[in-house]
Amino acid sequence: MIEPLKESSEAETPTRSTSRLADGRTLTHFDDLPGRRHPASDTRGILPVLGSPQIRHDPILDEWVIIASHRQERTHLPSVDKCPLCPSTRGNPTEIPDDDYDVVVFDNRFPSLVVDSGRLSTDGLLAQAPATGASEVICFSSDHGSSFSELPPRRLRTIGRALIDRTVALSQRSAVEYVFCFENRGEEIGVTLHHPHGQIYAYPFVPPRVRRGLDSASRYRERTGGCLFCDVCDAELADRRRVVSETPNFVAFVPWAPRWPLEVHIYARRHVADLSDLSSVELEEAMVLQADVLARFDGAFPPPVPYIAAWLQAPVATHRSESHLRLEAFSPRRSAQKLKFLAGSESAAGVFINDVMPERAAEVLRKAKPAATRLAMEET
Repeated sequence: MIEPLKESSEAETPTRSTSRLADGRTLTHFDDLPGRRHPASDTRGILPVLGSPQIRHDPILDEWVIIASHRQERTHLPSVDKCPLCPSTRGNPTEIPDDDYDVVVFDNRFPSLVVDSGRLSTDGLLAQAPATGASEVICFSSDHGSSFSELPPRRLRTIGRALIDRTVALSQRSAVEYVFCFENRGEEIGVTLHHPHGQIYAYPFVPPRVRRGLDSASRYRERTGGCLFCDVCDAELADRRRVVSETPNFVAFVPWAPRWPLEVHIYARRHVADLSDLSSVELEEAMVLQADVLARFDGAFPPPVPYIAAWLQAPVATHRSESHLRLEAFSPRRSAQKLKFLAGSESAAGVFINDVMPERAAEVLRKAKPAATRLAMEET
């Protein structure tokens, strides 16, 4: 078990400061410690990117799809010296007009969702509406070669507080129904920038996969009177074959029926709805355990292992009592040389086929340590 963390002192509390980029977008610094100054201003002279993303309703699956054609022009895998997420230099003025930073959050220059573009409408069979919401980028470090799993606890705490800040702020917008915090890593996942960063989406609807889980939780509560997620967590703790790592307030396990070769869920032991419900100790544990799990991914196969890591929180206004905070992290890597691709059964029928036994995956991840002997999933 990862050792319990101590309450952080007031002097260690991260601080925030907000400024404007040249095209009017908001940028917020979250500093590990108070007292840091950010005097630089954005001198690039850039203009806003013109785009009008929309959402269209799929009447067959009852799901909203975002159409954002202007994102075709976004920056794609630039060289390190042209990275737009690194600190600015004389030769490379970037999205962060500063020579260094801890954590920054800013509005995406090529957003999938935009502020105050209109209200959601469900009229008609072929319904559409402006894609109202927010698309924000969160940079975890100024170090281009770093990764989430390599960050110290103080930085992880700053990231956690930044996610809470943005969850609370975005939830107050009238059109927002769900705040989604996630990280994509690796070209195999589809990233266009290698700098360590995540994203924060504020949707004008509850995402379909989240909605399905909450519907299941509602039916379970009607049938049993209990919380589906709490009971799943308790069942995994009782079984323990798939538990990977844990802290006093969180547990990480490979789920009973995983869709991906490497898949780990991190559950809060206490029934909490979202990140803002956590105490400072719980928040630090959540971030440290996330880093631990992602480090184990890199310990299972030669790094960097591609992955998606996403916090699933309660919707803004509905199903809050049924919601249970958790992180889902998964990778398509199924061996040192092989990836899982979503083919006919997964993409067309929605039925996943996993080539790896979850108990074997959990065993590999329990043993996996960064910079230690790498274990292949197919080994016995």
